[in-house]
This record gives sequence, structure tokens and C-alpha cells, in this order.
Amino acid sequence: MNKMIMMIVVLLPMLSGVLIPLLPFRNRRQMMIYIETAVLLNTILVFLMLANPPQNALVLFKFTGNLSVSFRLDGLGRIFAGLISALWPLSVLYSFEYMKHEKHEKYFFMFYTITYGVTLGVALAEDIVTMYFFFEMLSLITLPLIMYTLTREAIHASRTYFYYMTGGAAFAFIGMIFILSYGTTSNFVPGGVIDLAKVGDKTNLLLIIYVLCFCGFSVKTAMWPFSSWLPKAGVAPTPVTALLHAVAVVNTGAFTLMRVTYYSFGTELLRGTWAQKAVMTLVIITIVYGCGRALKETHIKRRLAWSTVSNLSYILFGVVLMSPLGLTGALSHMVFHSVMKICSFFCAGAVMYQTGRTYIYELDGFGHKMPKVFVLFTISGMALMGVPGLCGFVSKWNLVKAAVASRMPLAYVGVAALLISALLTAIYMLSISVRAFFPGKQFDYGTIRDVKDPNWMMILPLTVFAVAMFCFGLHPAPLLELFRQVVSVF
Repeated sequence: MNKMIMMIVVLLPMLSGVLIPLLPFRNRRQMMIYIETAVLLNTILVFLMLANPPQNALVLFKFTGNLSVSFRLDGLGRIFAGLISALWPLSVLYSFEYMKHEKHEKYFFMFYTITYGVTLGVALAEDIVTMYFFFEMLSLITLPLIMYTLTREAIHASRTYFYYMTGGAAFAFIGMIFILSYGTTSNFVPGGVIDLAKVGDKTNLLLIIYVLCFCGFSVKTAMWPFSSWLPKAGVAPTPVTALLHAVAVVNTGAFTLMRVTYYSFGTELLRGTWAQKAVMTLVIITIVYGCGRALKETHIKRRLAWSTVSNLSYILFGVVLMSPLGLTGALSHMVFHSVMKICSFFCAGAVMYQTGRTYIYELDGFGHKMPKVFVLFTISGMALMGVPGLCGFVSKWNLVKAAVASRMPLAYVGVAALLISALLTAIYMLSISVRAFFPGKQFDYGTIRDVKDPNWMMILPLTVFAVAMFCFGLHPAPLLELFRQVVSVF
């Protein structure tokens, strides 16, 4: 019975979401209570599951041979499932206020809630077939959220998203087929499953397939040269962009790459090869490229989107170091970046919701009229920079430590990229706060007399995220110990 909870936490949000447009709610408040209750209940069930993890796998159904859709909760899955479940209720609460003036709200929350269950399906996947199944389902279920406004820009962005995800899925599928062909099992096993006896003299071919598979799954993380879909997706409502950038989609890409690298192909096969150097080069390029594009961008959400492109490759940098220390750094930044970036996106969304302003040059003096939002935004910006005392410093320190320990010349180039990125992040994030708080002596505050902070439904999630940044920054030991337990199997 204990293992059935894995199926429940995946299906409950999906079924709850499907019912949203069908139930005869008397008013919007009833709908809000229903959605938040369903999401909170599922989060409680997830944390109960994490506290008492099932020991056995749960097979939902079998295909031919030994292929199946099945769930198992291991250490890596516990971290990702916990991260998703902690952020989702706060995201939904913020969405209630943001979406209250939008049309077709029921359909928005239907897809938004279903996405929760689908993402948990990726986290709990026992094998690569199950992970790929939910990975693809996530692309399809988030597509309507991107095109939600049905504007010309939204439709164009959704097409771009679909094309990129379809192409990435094709490369990922090739990798899956080779893992099934040359692996001892389809399940995720620490250290990998590739049978070298089967590989024989085809090692170079397998390395080529790994690079293709890495690129396929990395489309969701917007690695260069597959980055352009993420800034374009910023035309969606802010709760959706936060979902894409901080909670579900991009983290799913990073999580699947951890699985493929450490649990399927195996680092013993990959470490020191040209394939490792190839993917590390792409990751390092993305770190600097994303920051450079963010620095040039004047639209606030697109600037944050390019920031996400860069920061996601911090995670991938830890992955491609192919060491326990590297994976620890990758897990640290996956968790901490989620908190930092969802806070900054929700701050940007609060500004857009309250004022309709979308460009950075329009934000002069806003810090005096929206002090809560811009103080919280500044905290998130400082965390992204890596200021000591905030969580971003902890994850960057772990990545640098892992890179130095690897003694790879290319890893040292990665450290330089991280330092350049930190400098550029300070410029493109704090320049927004400086404009908001110090508009100049000649600025006429009468032009923004109606600007004010949003209500508690937006401020509460932002405050929780800011507190988390300080807590993880000042006392990261319990979480880091959890990460070390996960990587101790390698």
C-alpha cells in the first residue's frame, strides 16, 4: 500500500485539473479554494512519501518485453519531487491574483494543475522509458499555457516551443533506444547500465549518441544553440513563465540529464572522453552567452529569461564534471536557482500586473512606490550574483570547488565563465534596482503616483522565497548533507 502513494501523487493533480472546467463552481472563490486544496493536499502527500519512502517499485503497466511505465523513489527523485511540491502551492496562490482579470481562467488552471502531476511523473520515473513518457507529456501539456493569450506573439512562441521540443525529443529518443539496446536494464542504476561487452568496438558511436542525447534533453534547459525558445515564451502570463523558468520545465531538463549521465550511460564510460569535453564546451559557452544577452535586453521578463539560460548551464556544468562533487554542485544550484528565479520572475510579474510596464527604462522611481516588491527583487538579484549569506553563493562555491577538484583544464575555463557570469549578473540585475530606488533628483514622482505594491497573495510567496534564500545561504548544512547522501552511491 505504501508504494501506491507514488501513483496517487501523480494522478491526483492530473484528475483535479481535468475536473476544474467541469465542476459547477458558484463563484471564483470556490474555484480558488478547490484548486489550492487539491495542490496543498498533494504536496502534503508528497512530503509524507518523502518522509517514509516506498522501498519497492510500482509498475503501472507493461509494454512488450521488459519495458514498462513504473515508479520508484530514490535519492535523486526525492530532491526533485520535494522541490516541485514546495514551490507549487505558492505559485498557485500567486496565480490567483495575477489571473483574476484574464479570460478562460478555468482552462488555464486546468493545465497548470495537470502540469504538477506530470512533473512528478518525471521525478518518480524508475526507468528511462517512463521518464521519456512524462518528459514528452510535459511538453504537450505546457504548450497551451504558452499560447494562452492567443496573441500573435503567443502563437509564434508556442510554435517555436513545439518545434524545439519535438527536435529535442527526437535526439533524446535516439539516446533512449541505444540505452535499451546496449544496457543491462532500462532502469536507472547508479553508475550506469551500459554493458561494455555489448558495446565492443562501438565505443565511439556510443559517445556520439550520448552527445546527441545530451543535446536532446538539454533543449528543455535552453542550452546554446537551443536557447531562443525560452525568452520568446515570456509572452505567456508570468505564472507560466515562472513555471517554465524555475519550477517544472527547465528543471526537468536538468534532472533528466542527471539521470542519463549518472544513471544510464555512466560516468566511468564518459569521463575523460571527447564527448565530455564537447558537452562541457557547449555548457560553458551558454553560461557566458546567456549573461551577455541578458545584459543587452531591455524587456524585464526577457532579461530574466536570458539569465535563466545562463544559470541553467551552471547546473549542467556540475553535471558534465561527472563527479560526486559536480553532482552535488548541480543539485545545489537546481534547488537554489529555482527559489531565486521564481522570486525575481514573480517580482517582475507584480510590476507588470500593477502598472502594465514591461521595459526596464520605465521602472524609474518604482522602488519608492513598490518598496516590498523591489526590496525582494534586489534580494533575489544579490542571491543570483552569489553574495555571501544568500543561497546563490553556496551553490556557486560548490560548483567551483568541484571544478577545481576535477583538475580538468576545460573545467578551469568553466570557473572563469562562472566569474564572468557573476560580474554580468551584478550589472544586469542591480541596474534594475538602482533605477527603481535612485531615479535621479530631477525625477517627477507625480508620473507614477498610482503605482503601489500588490496585495498579500503576491507578496506572501515572494517573502517566503526571500526568507528561503537567507535560510539556505546561512544554514545550508542540512540540505548539503542530503545532497551528499544522494551522490554517495557513486
